[in-house]
Amino acid sequence: MGDGSLGRREGACDVARAALWHLGFEGIRCYDSHKGPVVFRHREHMQRLHDSAKIYRFPVSQSIDELMEACRDVIRKNNLTSAYIRPLIFVGDVGMGVNPPAGYSTDVIIAAFPWGAYLGAEALEQGIDAMVSSWNRAAPNTIPTAAKAGGNYLSSLLVGSEARRHGYQEGIALDVNVISLKAQAKTCFEVKDGVLFTPPFTSSALPGITRDAIIKLAKELGIEVREQVLSRESLYLADEVFMSGTAAEITPVRSVGRYSGGEGRFAARLQTHSASLLRPLSLAKPKINGAG
Repeated sequence: MGDGSLGRREGACDVARAALWHLGFEGIRCYDSHKGPVVFRHREHMQRLHDSAKIYRFPVSQSIDELMEACRDVIRKNNLTSAYIRPLIFVGDVGMGVNPPAGYSTDVIIAAFPWGAYLGAEALEQGIDAMVSSWNRAAPNTIPTAAKAGGNYLSSLLVGSEARRHGYQEGIALDVNVISLKAQAKTCFEVKDGVLFTPPFTSSALPGITRDAIIKLAKELGIEVREQVLSRESLYLADEVFMSGTAAEITPVRSVGRYSGGEGRFAARLQTHSASLLRPLSLAKPKINGAG
């Protein structure tokens, strides 16, 4: 909270989990391990939180280390071992309107709660069905897509709800030039002829922390990785498609628009090797009781 206090679920945590707040600024996974709770790439997430606030010109009084310690406190106080952590920076009571007064400050609220597989355990094993959405991603210089901010996710709501209305589990949105794609709040990967492809950050994509972990793991496994713009047709012709994200982790896509998405061998291989580090993905292991 703004004053550093911890709130029980009956109060502050329910506010943080409400729909109005739930798509704000950062989402982090904490996994159970043989050494206790482990926060996945904790420092990178807090750095991205600071970066997002900077882009939107939100003043943040807490340092990255202070925010990390606050997350650890929430995990400890709630006796959680595996959890999803939601830190949120927000502007408090500054009146109505879209322009806060000069010299305004922000508050931070952090919620943590158990959360299993985002799309269900079956999705991680058997894959999901996705469609290309009729909604495009935000065009450059419309909203800052490099920032993880609540308002940026309203388009994801449209993409996801459209997909579910048509009987799919996920939607994939092309950018305004129809040359790059991104799943609903997730990063897309394609496999073709043994090469792993993913769109670059310049394609209106959020700097994905899980994406970065997958790229590094793939290279360690000797898999060639290419960052380039991807087309709708490439989805249909790919040998394999999968999605990644903090919530989604590594989720195979068994079909896109009823075109087969492959057998998921690459995704399964990445899942297997990452599981040896942590369940199911982590290349960095910042312990809950130490800086990471």
